[in-house]
Amino acid sequence: MKKFQVVGIGNAMVDVLSHAEEAFLETNGIGKGIMQLIDMERAVTLYDRIGPAKEISGGSAANTIAGIAALGGRTAYVGKVKDDQLGRIFAHDLRAQGAVYETALAPADSAQETGRCIVLVTPDGERSMNTYLGWSEFLTPADIDEVQMAEADWIYLEGYRFDGPESHAAFAKAIRACKGAGGRVSVTLSDPFCVERHRDAFRKMIHDDVDLLFANRAEIMSMYQTDDFESALQAAAADVAIVACTESEKGAHILAEGQRWHAPAYPTRIVDATGAGDLFAGAFLWGLTNGHGYEMAGRMGCLAASEVISHIGARPEADLKDLFRGQGLI
Repeated sequence: MKKFQVVGIGNAMVDVLSHAEEAFLETNGIGKGIMQLIDMERAVTLYDRIGPAKEISGGSAANTIAGIAALGGRTAYVGKVKDDQLGRIFAHDLRAQGAVYETALAPADSAQETGRCIVLVTPDGERSMNTYLGWSEFLTPADIDEVQMAEADWIYLEGYRFDGPESHAAFAKAIRACKGAGGRVSVTLSDPFCVERHRDAFRKMIHDDVDLLFANRAEIMSMYQTDDFESALQAAAADVAIVACTESEKGAHILAEGQRWHAPAYPTRIVDATGAGDLFAGAFLWGLTNGHGYEMAGRMGCLAASEVISHIGARPEADLKDLFRGQGLI
């Protein structure tokens, strides 16, 4: 048995969550429902303009890893933060959840700060993300511990991390170490605009190295440059062994081994859609690594997603195992 079931690599961020009306987005030039990269000056300006906010450790892959840890999974995370207040909060929160986090902190006197994502939640529950990457952008191959990667059944790569100058090389190092030791590789596409920025690099990595592809409807259609959802699913299934694609209130589609399953969504009141895909991936990977089949893992993913969108913040507040038991999933 390997030390870790899943090791995640991504943008180490602190989420700043606030409610906002549609008019606020329009006035401040914020694209609804997408992630926009911003610089430190813009981050400060937006923070000054938003209403009351809640600061919660976040980052897409970190949320996924936190979900696996909450389920009792053996997991670790790699992502860069600064030795500052937000960085120390991030590290504490992840370790307190039960995950291993050993990435070296960036120096306290460096110009950049710990990354943060200003998440504006509109009344319909949709989230619009304004991301200052800060130190998370500067993850390098030196931050990848090959021994740790070799000790993972799966590694989980965050698509957002493709925006860093040395991230592709860091991912390549992690993939080599993991696969060289018999592990498997999963990746999440993260955002359709992220796909557009790095489509060629994504396509090559997916075709050559990825065993499990996570995406939502918009992301997978962007990846395969088609307006036909079914065509995108089939193209992905031709590239990777396992496809897990979410479709909001329609649930999730799982394609593997020449078969296909549909996992229905669990109805809930949407308070904040932040983290739905992250927790779907976490529960799905937990299910797979604990011997559950693809359909059951998909149902676990959908149930975990429904829990996280029922409250503010992208990490679970309820006991996910209790929820799984209540629905007869375990």
